[in-house]
Amino acid sequence: MLNRKEAIHIILAWLTLSLTFGLVRGEKEFFILLPMILVVIFGNILAKKISSSHFDAKIKIKLWEVKRYWFRPHDYFKSPVPLGIVLPFILLVLTQGALTWFACLVFDTKAKLRRVAKRHGFRSFSEMTEKHTALIAGAGILANILLAFVGLLLNFPIFAKLNLYYSLFNLIPISNLDGNKIFLGNFLIWAFLLSLTLIGLISLIAL
Repeated sequence: MLNRKEAIHIILAWLTLSLTFGLVRGEKEFFILLPMILVVIFGNILAKKISSSHFDAKIKIKLWEVKRYWFRPHDYFKSPVPLGIVLPFILLVLTQGALTWFACLVFDTKAKLRRVAKRHGFRSFSEMTEKHTALIAGAGILANILLAFVGLLLNFPIFAKLNLYYSLFNLIPISNLDGNKIFLGNFLIWAFLLSLTLIGLISLIAL
């Protein structure tokens, strides 16, 4: 299901979130949060992998990177900047640990050969639509929302918060984040998932 490069990127994201969110809360909490954050990430990825298979596509998980630093045609970095790792540490320093950036991973989608054959014939080419990509990204967000609900049922509010934080930051409609894929592909789904996430966070704060 995961290739070597995907596994490395997931581990880097896991360690980044664990360090920036867990360590500032103390060594004891760090080791408690470590497996929780892994479940949060894998729950999101597994849902997207299953959803992509339903649409006869496959996704490749990778770190969130940026190549452009301004809007002019030549304003590119020589090498992509792994913002998914850099930004959490920058925010950690700027907010003195008060805020953690949770959006570290993105994905690319590619149609499987059987999708091309089934829809357009073997000699044709089929791109994934924005709508289908939005549904794949949305499946990951929905999985985290459901995991948050499970956390509440089992009386693990910190696990619920981790899932909702992960959902909220990944719903931000910028760059190549899941939120942008959902926002552009289906605004109603994006608004619905954002509403669920915010309601969940407000409910947790009220407890």
